[in-house]
Amino acid sequence: MDQRTNYSTGSPWEDIVGYSRAVKVGNVIEVTGTVADDKGQLLGGNDPYLQTKFVLEKIKETLEKAGATLEHVVRTRIFVTNIEQWEAIGKAHQEYFGDIKPCTTMVEVSRLIDDKYLVEIEATAIIES
Repeated sequence: MDQRTNYSTGSPWEDIVGYSRAVKVGNVIEVTGTVADDKGQLLGGNDPYLQTKFVLEKIKETLEKAGATLEHVVRTRIFVTNIEQWEAIGKAHQEYFGDIKPCTTMVEVSRLIDDKYLVEIEATAIIES
């Protein structure tokens, strides 16, 4: 197996649940489900567009730590608590990925880890080996 590198944000949840913000194996980087949270503070309030922008910024920062950029993203998975907000969420996603156009899936879920979160996004990136 290729060398594995785990990336952490220092969130207490990473140790409690047993996960990493991202894992890089070989030329693949997987970014875990990401919500609009910064050190316990909700970012973007009750606005799905703003929450999505904050989530995508966190994903972008994580990818950069792992040696990638948004241009390396080949897939995103978007989990939303209200599919009727798809246009606002999609608008933010388009602003980050409009020219990149990764594969994506958006599905409605009954709830996320906390009711204040409206969207959670995962990403897969592949960098040149």
